[in-house]
Amino acid sequence: MIDLQTGMFDGVAEPPIHDADGIVARTPALIEWARRSGRKVAFIRHDGPQGDPLAPGEPGWPVWPALGQAEDEPTFAKRVGDAFSNAALAEWVAGQGAGEVVLIGAQTDFCVAATVKGTVVSDAHSTLDAASETAAEIIARHNAAFAAAGVKLATTKALTDS
Repeated sequence: MIDLQTGMFDGVAEPPIHDADGIVARTPALIEWARRSGRKVAFIRHDGPQGDPLAPGEPGWPVWPALGQAEDEPTFAKRVGDAFSNAALAEWVAGQGAGEVVLIGAQTDFCVAATVKGTVVSDAHSTLDAASETAAEIIARHNAAFAAAGVKLATTKALTDS
């Protein structure tokens, strides 16, 4: 599952997410790895309320076009952090016979943390600096919490061997 929208990278409403260039480099490799290994790819799109940078119709709302979403790869909308709040996503995952879900995206401390159910690619999720913590600190804290909760963590290199 890929939860990355244009607004995370374009810098229009907010600065780009932490390590945006790294996420830009790793995400296509992960998508290609998933496709090559026969895994199904789904995209997640947050539909924010009117006036939000991720509201339908806003420039930041679309799934990030640079990801190269294939025509047969679905997009599942959500209005809260947890992508599985959309029952159609859970039905789709179950219908694929998936033994695990691999999740990449933004934001670490919101949507990624709320959606964690399977493997989290530890170097392919990001967020923004907060008043009291840098984005890198937030990511490290959440990766540690994910691991402590029994979530399987993997790196892009470990999954793609690149």
